[in-house]
Amino acid sequence: MSRLIRFLAVGGLVLAGAPALAAAQYRITRTYALGGDGSWDYVVPDAKHHRVFIGRQNRVMVVDEADGKLLGEITGIKGAHGTAIAEASGHGFATSGNDSAVVMFDLSTFKVLGRIPAAEDADAIIYDPASNRVFTFNGDAHSSTVIDPVAGKLITNIELGGKPEYGVSAGDGKIYANLTDVGEVVEIDAKAAKVTRRWPTAPCKNPVAMAIDVAHQRLFSGCRSGVMAISDYKAGKVAATVPIGSGVDGAGYDPVSGNAFASNADGTLTIIHQDSPDAYRVVQTLTTMPLSRNMGVDPVTHAIYLAGAKFGPAPSGRGRPPMEPGSFVIMVVEK
Repeated sequence: MSRLIRFLAVGGLVLAGAPALAAAQYRITRTYALGGDGSWDYVVPDAKHHRVFIGRQNRVMVVDEADGKLLGEITGIKGAHGTAIAEASGHGFATSGNDSAVVMFDLSTFKVLGRIPAAEDADAIIYDPASNRVFTFNGDAHSSTVIDPVAGKLITNIELGGKPEYGVSAGDGKIYANLTDVGEVVEIDAKAAKVTRRWPTAPCKNPVAMAIDVAHQRLFSGCRSGVMAISDYKAGKVAATVPIGSGVDGAGYDPVSGNAFASNADGTLTIIHQDSPDAYRVVQTLTTMPLSRNMGVDPVTHAIYLAGAKFGPAPSGRGRPPMEPGSFVIMVVEK
């Protein structure tokens, strides 16, 4: 092979690899030491007000995105999981899973305004702007509770036919949720408050985390079987799968970069690039912290917020290891 041919061949390989290299530039840029007792669950950025809501067992912490300062807490929660922001009403909503309730609070003062009955194992919660309603996903009850965010009142409960985990709003009056026990995605008509369609996530098993790409009408289901299933939600079928880390519990999508994310209990963040609506590839596996499996993406700054902590050895080598006191942090991941 001539020197020129060798040069062109090597140059071609470099150019072919350029998109992957360009995409694989995420890193942990800041770590906020927050401390405090209790486990955690959903991490929900509030892009308009540059803050993050974090469920912490008996409360929700509200943290400044820029410097990690604790802005306040929503208290009186028994089993904190998710937070929903209904900006137009001035109200926020946090699930209180251990007493099957939702806590409504003031978005400015974080003062608790009331409690709304939900159902057993009220877990994730989202706001749907198209219907101006809040939806919970009640795992053990196999249902979704629908709430009026202005009045703070229960509208109805929707039977889902399986155990829901996370869900998303498509912004067009449709809600989508993963049913982890039966391996399905379920579609909900938000205004009619009823299930309209469902489809399997196979070969993905135990779908939990979910994110959405509205422009291309795709759903990203993070599955405990070690894959992310990408569904075409207009066609109602899985269009692609891609490998992710183990123990996923959080997912996100950034339409600007075309990257999807899966935060995993094995201490990794899987970063997946969308080459086309039906073609995906892993471009980076970022090391985070063991059991750092909950995340949120700020759609304005494109920063990813990951919750994490240090853990001691598991008792007798089994079960969940104890969290070291004061070790809770938020990691900020950026390009």
